[in-house]
Amino acid sequence: MPRAVYVLALGIFAMVTSEFVVAGLMPQMADGLNATIPQIGYLITAFAVAMAAGGPFLTVAVMKLPPRTALMALFAIFLAGNVLAATASGYATMMAARIVTGIASQAFFGVGISLCAQITRPEVRGRAIAVAMNGLMLGTLLGLPISTLVGEHFGWRAAFWTITLITVIAAVATLFGVPRIERAQGGGSFREEVGVFRRPRLWLVLSTSTLIIGATFSAFSYFNPILTDLAGFSAGTVPVLLIAYGAATVVGNNVVGRFADKHTVPVLAVGLVLNTVFLAGFALLADLPVPAIICMMGIGLVGVTMNPAMATRVQRTGNAGPLVNTVHSSFITLGIILGSSIGAVVIDVWGLRAPLWLGAIMAVAGLATVLPDLARRPAPEPAPAAPAAGAPAKQAEQV
Repeated sequence: MPRAVYVLALGIFAMVTSEFVVAGLMPQMADGLNATIPQIGYLITAFAVAMAAGGPFLTVAVMKLPPRTALMALFAIFLAGNVLAATASGYATMMAARIVTGIASQAFFGVGISLCAQITRPEVRGRAIAVAMNGLMLGTLLGLPISTLVGEHFGWRAAFWTITLITVIAAVATLFGVPRIERAQGGGSFREEVGVFRRPRLWLVLSTSTLIIGATFSAFSYFNPILTDLAGFSAGTVPVLLIAYGAATVVGNNVVGRFADKHTVPVLAVGLVLNTVFLAGFALLADLPVPAIICMMGIGLVGVTMNPAMATRVQRTGNAGPLVNTVHSSFITLGIILGSSIGAVVIDVWGLRAPLWLGAIMAVAGLATVLPDLARRPAPEPAPAAPAAGAPAKQAEQV
């Protein structure tokens, strides 16, 4: 596997850690910014909305740049947003910082995943995406607790400065670890990238990703109260359980990456069936500690870990260009927004088991969007088109 793929994972780790940091430091940030807890919560929502709505536009702005140059430009924007957050004197400034970093991180995802397709052989692109997406899984497993720990001991501003340092390290590693590749000649133009969105099937495929992630986050967003109020775990135990959940996502991501290239659609179908079982089982058995843990770990293994198969399917339906990948990331973010926000509504009406049932329903709906492809089962599935032909063959042979 080219080392550039691992470097991209480090960049994604920095972005995801910044995304999650607010969730771990809400009381401290509320005090420091003279804001309420709900207002701090809106900073999380603003980051997600900025990712979904603004990321594709920033991707269009950097599309004409060579991939490494585009990544460095996105690092600069993201870095500026984090410095603004670390030095924010008021709530409005912090909100602006979260919007800037959200937009930059989404564009980084799109350009980074597209670059994975350019520097690896077609038959192992799913594995390469899984390696890069380990940055996302490790952001959940390590980034959130580390930033929370730093914030609790040295203040919430120190957490943002820590993320800034990680970002600088990732940018330097990208500068020296990612090869310079020119944009493809005769392919990957703005017109061609936009043109693929005329395909109805692409929208169906994108909706699958929204439903997969929505199903997972309708549960994940409320693990803390579910585990304490229903399963009976102490507040001090929950962080340990969440770390175990994060470890499960790392394992699941790498397993899915192994099968995502040759068995893309079956992997998604099996994952959705299992996630439905785990979500429904959690809803039924949430008051029993051991089954609750088993179901939670199962959700970790087959939830967000579908990312490599999701990305591979999107690339095969559209192309492997940065705009398609960024829009796909926006649909993933939409799933997070829908799962967490609708989950909050159903909790108010039906209680803490409701978001788990919501997740199960969304997983079943996601399975329905996969079944047409599963019935067709083309043999073999074509490799995703990559827009950059400038990568030397020697780099592909390193995989």
